Amino acid sequence: QVQLVESGGAVVQPGGSLRLSCAASGFTEKYYTSGWFRQAPGKEREGVSCINNLATYYVDGVKGRFTISRDNTKNTVYLQVNSLKPEDTAVYYCAGLRGIVLGSRCVSPDKYDNWGQGTQVTVSS
Repeated sequence: QVQLVESGGAVVQPGGSLRLSCAASGFTEKYYTSGWFRQAPGKEREGVSCINNLATYYVDGVKGRFTISRDNTKNTVYLQVNSLKPEDTAVYYCAGLRGIVLGSRCVSPDKYDNWGQGTQVTVSS
């Protein structure tokens, strides 16, 4: 059974940084895609970034500020979030799927069948 556990969320001031982590267990595939998503109050869940064995992808609003990485030896995916803005406030979720999904499809929530419980990021002065 696949389990994903996020951590690293916090309350930070605008301009601050965080590193979100997602520890995975139960994933045995060699090729898989990991994604980060977020959901603000009253809004739909949206894709932020994804990574797989071939590439990374970022949505326009986070390019240059967020960096996704993956440590396969630790089965952990990271999202470094810099220059945070109040509009980045949301619950951040990681997700995983077996296989490779490229391009903007990899930040489509309906592609994923394994989700973590989320970690809260609040950007406020």
